Amino acid sequence: MKFHKSLAVVLAAATATSAMANKLDPNNPSGTVVDRFADIEVLRYVVPGFNTLSPKQKKLIYFLTEAALSGRDILWDQNGKYNLPVRQLCESIYTNYKGDRNDKDFKAFETYLKQIEFGNGLYHHYSTDKFTPGFSRSWFDSQVKALEKAGSLPVDATSLPVLSKAIFDPAFMPKRVNQAAGEDLIKTSACNFYENISQPEVEAFYAARKDTTDLTPISYGLNSRLVKRPDGTIEEEVYKVGGYYDKAIRRIVDNLEKAKPFAESPEQAAVIEELIKFYRTGDLKVFDEYSILWTEDTDSPVDFINGFIESYGDPLGMTGSWESIVNYRDEKASSRTKTLAANAQWFENNSPVDPRFRKPQVKGVSAKVIDAAILAGDAYPSTPIGINLPNANWIRAAHGSKSVTIENITRAYDDASHGNGFNEEFVIDEPTRKLLDKYLFITDNLHTDLHECLGHGSGRLLPGVDPDALKAHGSTLEETRADLFALYYLADPKMIELGLLDSPDAYQAEYYKYMLNGLMTQLMRIEPGKDVEEAHMRNRKLIAEWVLEKGRPDNVVEIVEINGKHFVKINDYRKLRDLFGQLLHEIQRIKSEGDYEAGANLVETYAVKVDPKLHKEILDRYATLDIAPYKGFVNPVYTAVDAQGQPTTDPDKITDVKITYEEDFIPQMLRYSRDYSPLTK
Repeated sequence: MKFHKSLAVVLAAATATSAMANKLDPNNPSGTVVDRFADIEVLRYVVPGFNTLSPKQKKLIYFLTEAALSGRDILWDQNGKYNLPVRQLCESIYTNYKGDRNDKDFKAFETYLKQIEFGNGLYHHYSTDKFTPGFSRSWFDSQVKALEKAGSLPVDATSLPVLSKAIFDPAFMPKRVNQAAGEDLIKTSACNFYENISQPEVEAFYAARKDTTDLTPISYGLNSRLVKRPDGTIEEEVYKVGGYYDKAIRRIVDNLEKAKPFAESPEQAAVIEELIKFYRTGDLKVFDEYSILWTEDTDSPVDFINGFIESYGDPLGMTGSWESIVNYRDEKASSRTKTLAANAQWFENNSPVDPRFRKPQVKGVSAKVIDAAILAGDAYPSTPIGINLPNANWIRAAHGSKSVTIENITRAYDDASHGNGFNEEFVIDEPTRKLLDKYLFITDNLHTDLHECLGHGSGRLLPGVDPDALKAHGSTLEETRADLFALYYLADPKMIELGLLDSPDAYQAEYYKYMLNGLMTQLMRIEPGKDVEEAHMRNRKLIAEWVLEKGRPDNVVEIVEINGKHFVKINDYRKLRDLFGQLLHEIQRIKSEGDYEAGANLVETYAVKVDPKLHKEILDRYATLDIAPYKGFVNPVYTAVDAQGQPTTDPDKITDVKITYEEDFIPQMLRYSRDYSPLTK
C-alpha cells in the first residue's frame, strides 16, 4: 500500500508551495522548483549522504536504479494502449519543430507534452481524466506531415487516425480508471489491463479460480492482462520473460543480475534472485516467496521495490501497475519508526475494534525512514511519501510487513514551502494557524508512520474471507482503515509516553488539517460537476463527512460561514478522536468479514458526491493563491565511472558512481525515452 498526502502532495499549509520557481542551489537543491505547468509543479529532491556510501553500496544502487528505469515503458502501456505511440509522436514533434517556439499552438503543445510525460500517458495521474489539448488539430496535422516529409515519423502511418482520435476526441476512451457506480468499470476504463471483455466476465473468470479455503491465496491477476479472443475464449497474458512486456522485463532482469553481486548480505542476494525467478516464470507463488524474503530482510541498509505491486490503476483493484523505488535507510530518522514497530503489539491490543478482528500475535512489523535514490514507474514523477508492503494479507499475518516513510521526499516538500496565503485563506483563526505552524510537520510525518507502519498491518480477515471481497471499493476502504488507525492513535497518551510527541495537544494540528482537507480543500482537484473518484480522496472525504454527520448532535465539528466564506471549526478534539475510533471499528469489521454491501454503502454515501456551491467557492478561493494542486519530482542523474573517471556500465570496471541534480523535466523525459524504451525500439 502507498500513502500519499493527496496521493503525492501535501495540501496542508506547511507544504503548499510558492508558484515562484527557485534557482538551483547546487549545495542544497532539495525543493527547488524545476517546472510549473497546468496544475503541476515539479521539484527536485536530494539524496543525502549518497557520497558517503561505500563503493559496493553505490554499485548496488546504480544497477537497481538501471533496473528501475528499464520498466518505464511498462507503466505507460498499462495506463493506456495508445500511450506509447502518442508519446513517440509528440516527442518527435517537439524535438523536430522548426517554427516559432513562442507560437501559441506550440506553447499549448509543449504544455500538453509535459502533462502526458507527468501522467505517464494521456490521462491525469490523479483524476485519471484524459488531458484536453490546447493546440489546434490543424496545427498538429501540419507537424505530423512535416515529420512524414522528413522521413522522421516514429509510428506507422496507418495508426495516425486512431492516435489523433485518442488525443482530440473527448468521448473516445475518456477516463483511465472509472469508479462510477452502476457502470461496467472495465468497459468504461481506458487502462490497458483488459481487452474485449466485460466486468462480469472478469469477475467470473477469477472467481472460478479462487479457493476460499486456501490459507495462502495468490493474488490472481496481479501480473497479467485478461483478454477475450474472437472465439470467446478468455486468456491471461502474463507479464514475464518470453511473455507480455518481454523486452522490458529482460532488461530489468539483466540489471538485477548485475546488481546481485553487490548485495549487502546473502539474504538480500536471495531476495534479488527470487525476484529474477518471478520475472522469468511469471509464477505468483514465486512472487509470494520473493515477498516473504523481502519482508524478512530488515538488516540491509540499501533496499528497493520493483514489480507489479499496487492495484489502484485497475478499476477492480487486481492488476498491479509497474513501479520501483530504490532507497537506503536514514538511520537517525528511523528511531521513531523503530519505536512504533517495537510497540506494535500494544497498539494492536488496544485498537478500538472488535477483538475478533485483532491479531493475537503481531509478527514481523519492521519500519524505517528512508531516503529515495530513484523513483520509477507508478512512483514517478508523482510519488508516495510512505509505503507498506507486501499487500497480501496472509503474508502480513504470517510474516509481517515492511513500512517506510520517505524522508527526503517530505523534506523536499517542506523545503519548497513558502508563505503563500493558504493559512490565511482557509484556516479559521490565528490560534489554529499557530498550532499548525508549531506541530504540523512532526504530526504529519508521524501520521504517515502510523498509517504505514501499523495501520495497514493491523487487523485480520476472518477465515474464508476473500481478500478481494470488497471489489472496486477495496482500495478506498483499506486506505480509510489505515488513516483511521493513524488518526486514532496520534491523539493517544502513548505518543507522549514513547517520546514521539512533546505536547498532549500536538495531534490537534493533524486533526484540523485532515478535516480541512477532507471536507474542503481537496475539492480544488475536482473539475466542476464531477464526483470524487480517486481512492485516497474518497478515503479522506469518507472519514471527514462521516464524522461531521455523526458528530453533529454534540457539535463536534462544523462548517461555519464567516464574511461569506466557509471554514472548518473543530469544537471538541477528544470527541473527534472517539468518532475516528467508532468508524475504525466499523471499517475493520467490513474488512474482516468481507461485507461488500456495507462498505459500498459507506463509500457511496460519504465519499463520492460533491456540494457544487462549496466546490465553486473552494475553486474561486484557490484561484487567488496560485498554488499548484499537484507536485512531483525529477530524479537525480547517476553516472558510473571507471578508475580514470570515464563513464562505464561494465560492473567489473566501475569504481565510483557520481550523482548530479542539474537535469530539468523535459530533458529528463526525453533522455528516458531515448535510453530506457525497450518497448518502442
